[in-house]
Amino acid sequence: MVGARPQFIKAKMISWAILRHNNKKKSPSITEIIVHTGQHYDYDMSQIFFDQMEIPSPQYHLGVKSSSHAEMTGTMMSKIEKVVMKENPDWVLVYGDTNSTLAAALATVKLHIPFAHVEAGLRSWNRKMPEEINRLITDRVSSLLFCPSEKAVDNLRKEGIIHYVHNVGDVMYDAFLVFKKLASQKSTIIKDFDLTPGHFCLATVHRQENTDDPSRLINIFSAFESLALKECPFIIPLHPRTKKALKSPKILDLKNPYLHIISPVSYLDMIKLESNAKVILTDSGGMQKEAFFSRVPCVTLRDETEWVETVEVGWNFLAGADKQKIIDTFVNASEKLLNNPPNLYGKGDAGEKILEILISYSKDIG
Repeated sequence: MVGARPQFIKAKMISWAILRHNNKKKSPSITEIIVHTGQHYDYDMSQIFFDQMEIPSPQYHLGVKSSSHAEMTGTMMSKIEKVVMKENPDWVLVYGDTNSTLAAALATVKLHIPFAHVEAGLRSWNRKMPEEINRLITDRVSSLLFCPSEKAVDNLRKEGIIHYVHNVGDVMYDAFLVFKKLASQKSTIIKDFDLTPGHFCLATVHRQENTDDPSRLINIFSAFESLALKECPFIIPLHPRTKKALKSPKILDLKNPYLHIISPVSYLDMIKLESNAKVILTDSGGMQKEAFFSRVPCVTLRDETEWVETVEVGWNFLAGADKQKIIDTFVNASEKLLNNPPNLYGKGDAGEKILEILISYSKDIG
């Protein structure tokens, strides 16, 4: 079950593992059925990922677009239930922490179909975040929990969840290693925007806690305006939600010519930007990790993070949405001499491990 950009990337790693397994004619032969809820539905946020990353086309596209959390989750549950009843799969895989994740988990568990949560055990300890509620409920009812790090395993242990928990590493790290090579060959975005590697900053803002609070949004973009310079411009691929929040009503007049707001970019272009940035500023969980993978300092525009380990090893800096704190944290991140961090997220083989474990449990069920 997928519905949002990060889930497409994670699912790709499982799809590749299944393809390699079947090509080797290993037993059992595996049939993959991809269900796209439609949570991200425009081309830049959805179809381009399937096209560029060669993800198999979804057999089901549920067409559930953005609405209130309750309406979206309920509509997804109803439609997912019909698909699961029709297909009667051995396993349902859910990814991450979106409304698509929660809807698939609830619909599946009520049908007594085994399901596995990829990227289990993450906690921000902020229950005002919709994603945190989605994580907590999904982990509690999962049949198998695939954790990206030892910290995630420890979080589950503290909640009394100790059975069927596996630290497999991070499928996003798998994807980063594969697509970084492809991005270096195919992406022209650095040239297209006349950027100098190591002399620009990459910023994204999309979480509701920032986009739906005008004061936080103004603080964040005011900080960007203060920080963007000729010798270090800012590139901001703008999420549709953020674009709407900035325009209606127009809450901020951005005048800095070195603040470049662009449309959402493909995954290959994003990796190319991340790998060549001086500093990354973001409220995205996925980009915090990709900054770490790229060995680029990250200023996180949130008051907490589920990727605590990246903060603990000194590559991620929490700034929240206070203008001066963002500026001070940015300066610190820019100037700090960072140590080579440990390997936190596996060896790039999480997809293979997940498939092996699923097959192992399937044999037990059979």
